[in-house]
Amino acid sequence: MPTHKTAKRKTSDPQLPTRFSMVRSFQLADFVTLGNGVCGCLSLMFAMKALLTQNTDFLFSSFWCIPAGVVFDVLDGRVARWRQSTSLLGQELDSLADFCSFGLAPAVLGFACGFQKMLDLIVLTYFVCCGLARLARFNATVASLPTDQHGKVKYFEGTPIPTTLVIVGVLAYGVYYGKFWRFANPMFQHEGPFASFSQAFTPEYVWGGEISIFPGYELHPLVLMYGVSGTLMISRRLRIPKL
Repeated sequence: MPTHKTAKRKTSDPQLPTRFSMVRSFQLADFVTLGNGVCGCLSLMFAMKALLTQNTDFLFSSFWCIPAGVVFDVLDGRVARWRQSTSLLGQELDSLADFCSFGLAPAVLGFACGFQKMLDLIVLTYFVCCGLARLARFNATVASLPTDQHGKVKYFEGTPIPTTLVIVGVLAYGVYYGKFWRFANPMFQHEGPFASFSQAFTPEYVWGGEISIFPGYELHPLVLMYGVSGTLMISRRLRIPKL
């Protein structure tokens, strides 16, 4: 039976990693990338809070988190080149943060704005899967893409996932001008506190209305911008110069 001294010696084995070794290995650019991930997480939580409280202030907070994430996404690359510190960990961290901020969060915002029909959900899921596939492809092929004298990739295959900021801008514009989200005050609803949800997402309160594809299956035409965005992201024929 090992003694206390033996157990203590094992925990101080030099072959074991030191405490917080992963955090210690982070470069400055990795902490900036985490800022992008934080923005994505906050956007998701603010969107859910907006639905629970029926308060547009939380919805606009969710919108603002996405451009904040873009700022962090731009800065982390600049910081990495300035510090000349790039790593595989940083590359993977950047992709995961991008997926959270520019893949999941915009899809959840679309749902929060009223794209909640079954066909809407299929389009939103397609969009998320396209973003995931696009980031995975970039990580797998980045080493084979042509670079400039600074080692910077010359072009993107397909649209970069941060371009989904355009979709978020369209949604924010719609909410601001009353084309989405016309919740009635639940205090005056005799049917119950959740009756305003059914009113807020009726066709006349979702920008562009809805069309019937099959009996019982409707689609909001505006959700197709997610389908177009996702298709452009996974295109290999479309090459976007990297600025």
